[in-house]
Amino acid sequence: MIDSRAIIDPGAKIADDVEIGPWTLIGPDVEIGAGTRIASHVVVKGPCRIGRNNRIFQFATIGEECQDKKYRGEPTVLEIGDDNIIREGCTLHRGTVQDQGLTRVGSHNLLMAYVHVAHDCLVGDHTVLANNVALAGHVQVGDHAILGGFTAVHQFCHIGAHVMCGAGSVVLQDIPSFVLANGNTAKPHGINAEGLRRRGFSSDAVRAIKRAYRLIYRQGLKLDEARQKVAELAKQHPELLTLTDFLAHSSRGIIR
Repeated sequence: MIDSRAIIDPGAKIADDVEIGPWTLIGPDVEIGAGTRIASHVVVKGPCRIGRNNRIFQFATIGEECQDKKYRGEPTVLEIGDDNIIREGCTLHRGTVQDQGLTRVGSHNLLMAYVHVAHDCLVGDHTVLANNVALAGHVQVGDHAILGGFTAVHQFCHIGAHVMCGAGSVVLQDIPSFVLANGNTAKPHGINAEGLRRRGFSSDAVRAIKRAYRLIYRQGLKLDEARQKVAELAKQHPELLTLTDFLAHSSRGIIR
């Protein structure tokens, strides 16, 4: 299952059925879970933990030192969950001690070719990052978010669950959960109604999310006022708790 031309450090912990292609380098302090397939010409450096049933394509670089000028070689970590697809040329860097020392990618994600996940990013589950998406340091991406190709996200920005962001967008502030966004700089354009329906949200829940969107974006309220009204609405519609929690923890301000 491991090509004889691969270079595997004896300190790496690799499950018995992992496939590794030729000219791939696996460094020390790397763990790779069962069922994972790694193509040729991949570099995996540790500390790095890769879960089960991932597929990593050629020329990806996983667990490299970050590009933060403050980094001084500390043994920070990259964690990758299960059932992810990481396509050609992706770069996923370890964290920094200025944050939690951890970059984490969850499970069931699709990272298309040339995606960059910088230090200290936290990517949830079931996301799609299209070709050439670039996440700067400390970015957080919620579950089921979709970022179109060539989207660039400024450091420390948070992108909420079920967000859909159009191709070529430049994200300089947080994008609340459920919102459709697009542009340079990214602006809101309604809610991701079709995506929500495909994921099993009821018509009543989608209507409530639309009402919350109007409170934030269409009624001329200050953000604190909108937060309070959305919190009241969430008492009757628990699907909105994802949004109220996001608004409560937003630090860069939201796109408006």
